[in-house]
Amino acid sequence: MKKGQRSTKLQVKRNAAQLTDLSVRSNKQVKACRLQTVWLCVNAVAAQRCSSRGSARSSSQAALTSTFNLFYILDFLRRAGETMTLRRVNVVILLLLAVAFLIIVQRNLLNLSDFLHKENPDAGVILPFESEMSPALRPESTRSGEEIPVLITAAEERLGAVVAAMHSVYQNSKANVVFTIVTLNDTVDHLKLWLSETQLKNVKYKIVIFKPELLTGKISKDPQTLEAVKPLTFARFYLPAYIPEAEKAIYLDDDIIVQGDIQELYETNLKPGHAAAFSDDCDSASAKGIVRGAGNQNNYIGFLDFKKVAIKELGMRAKTCSFNPGVIIANLTEWKNQNITQRLEHWMELNTQEDLYSKTLAESITTPPLLIVFYKRHSNIEPMWHVRHLGNTGAGNRYSPQFVKAAKLLHWNGHYKPWGRTSSFSDVWDKWFIPDPTGKFHPVRRHAGDR
Repeated sequence: MKKGQRSTKLQVKRNAAQLTDLSVRSNKQVKACRLQTVWLCVNAVAAQRCSSRGSARSSSQAALTSTFNLFYILDFLRRAGETMTLRRVNVVILLLLAVAFLIIVQRNLLNLSDFLHKENPDAGVILPFESEMSPALRPESTRSGEEIPVLITAAEERLGAVVAAMHSVYQNSKANVVFTIVTLNDTVDHLKLWLSETQLKNVKYKIVIFKPELLTGKISKDPQTLEAVKPLTFARFYLPAYIPEAEKAIYLDDDIIVQGDIQELYETNLKPGHAAAFSDDCDSASAKGIVRGAGNQNNYIGFLDFKKVAIKELGMRAKTCSFNPGVIIANLTEWKNQNITQRLEHWMELNTQEDLYSKTLAESITTPPLLIVFYKRHSNIEPMWHVRHLGNTGAGNRYSPQFVKAAKLLHWNGHYKPWGRTSSFSDVWDKWFIPDPTGKFHPVRRHAGDR
């Protein structure tokens, strides 16, 4: 009896030892399974990240590797089911699938972000605006060929100027001109009526509503400065945002008249790496210089405060000839690649903090940022395509009637506008002015013969 009891106890001990050994081995296998699973997950994540950053070939290889790793993990877990509970295996599988899904989503978002930045570095500057296309035109009235994008701003109090400028552009060219008209919300109805009920009813255009809040933090809060600020003057800073489909475009101030074929201006050659072309504003003893400057000496020091550290650090020469931004031929591809819009906004914001602009000669707070960004990095417009200063006292009288007639673009920049009381060659402007069908806008200037 005692011998049988001893045998039973011995068998129980053997069984317990075997169970303990089996449990230990099972735990070790579970731990090994967990460690191998974690290692494979890390490898899969690394492969996915590599596929989102590497070349196309390495990306596909890494993605393939990570996929095989995930399948191997699932098969490994299936085989490890003998030592792990089914519930644990299912939980781990679900977690792995969730991680794989998140990795794929992250990679796709990164690729999309890289693509958008490559296509448009200025895409981070999304301009809040609404647009409206011109109504459908009669087939016989439309023009074919390459579109020539022309951007112009339309302020309510100067709407007659915009209409005259557009009329001169349209009538003096057979090109397929498409206007982008940037205006404020309260001007849209008046503008549309003026265009639809006059000789401009066949013009192709897009109306864009400018949002002044875009300028928040970019304009000085000085009351005197705010009074002089016209939000629409900053539209030229955002050319690619307004005309995203174009590679090249023309910007025109509203106080101009075009007497030549706008296609010729559009075909102005810009040097490699230049995002824009302007007209220099300095005097010269040569006839060409007189055409360009009309007796007005404008240098960088007239627009920027060279005593300020931020300006000094740029290394610009104070006596460098400034340029006039009333007419711009823009290479929009270069504009986007060089982040021109963001750089202009940077100097606007910095000026609100450090007061970088000169108080002496600068007539427009839009000019200084352009002078900085395009310092010695812009092409030149042919002189006859931007005859300026017709709005300055006495400056317009330097031009002969024959010269004005031969000019391809006239610009009444200055205080005296052709729709005002006094200006030079206002009769030229009169030819292109179309009376307002609503009767709201009337030229107020007087000709010498009316006195």
